[in-house]
Amino acid sequence: MRKLRQILLLIPVLYIMVIPFFLSASASSRPCSRISVCIIDSSDYHFVTKRNLLDIVYKNGGNIIGKPLKEIKYSEIENEIIRLRELREAEVYPSIDGTLHLFVDQRNPVMRVMPGEGGDYFLDEEGFLFRKRNLYNPRLHIIQGNINITSAMLGGVSILDTSIKNSILKDVYHFVDYIDGSDFWSAQIDQIYVDSKDEIDLIPRVGNHVVHLGTFDNYRFKLKMLGAFYERVMSEVGWNKYSVINLEFSDQIVCKRR
Repeated sequence: MRKLRQILLLIPVLYIMVIPFFLSASASSRPCSRISVCIIDSSDYHFVTKRNLLDIVYKNGGNIIGKPLKEIKYSEIENEIIRLRELREAEVYPSIDGTLHLFVDQRNPVMRVMPGEGGDYFLDEEGFLFRKRNLYNPRLHIIQGNINITSAMLGGVSILDTSIKNSILKDVYHFVDYIDGSDFWSAQIDQIYVDSKDEIDLIPRVGNHVVHLGTFDNYRFKLKMLGAFYERVMSEVGWNKYSVINLEFSDQIVCKRR
């Protein structure tokens, strides 16, 4: 009786252990019936499209539909897809119903970078730089001027990596990260310009003036002074009275009348 009970208990265990192998073998011989594409944040960012991804699949796998799943080179397709710098993650895998799944996660840009020497890029929240390839323009802070884009950055090294030395772009990244934490400054500061001395001009959305920040040293205190100046002075004299508001000097604001 005890042996019978042990056998009866062993059957479901064996079933659980063995059935996945049968299912896997059956699925691998099944022909690919369709391709399912999932693009995370596709409604927010339009860096890649379903067509872009399918073109990569057909280029690397030929006519996928009808081909046995076991003959599809998933890793090769996945490696080609992840070469798109706009993507932070890509997965290619089959399911038991014969579907080939493409799952990609787009990078989350935090600023647009337009160096004075040419080029147009996005910088994401992890510090990775990638080229702007299409007409899509998410509303981001625009960084222009004396910005050096290195081959390491273009090769996929984050600007936050310790190997990236003396880059003004790293300082800009931390500055933008700070102002994005404030509803007011995120909405007010539109563009950031880096001059030949690595000093910073801020172009606001409201008011026909330029804010000369100087260097990024003590930028939090400088913005605090600017906020007080906006509240106490600009609200009285008007937003277009001055052409330049200079925060470069310690503990004072110097303005140039229009």
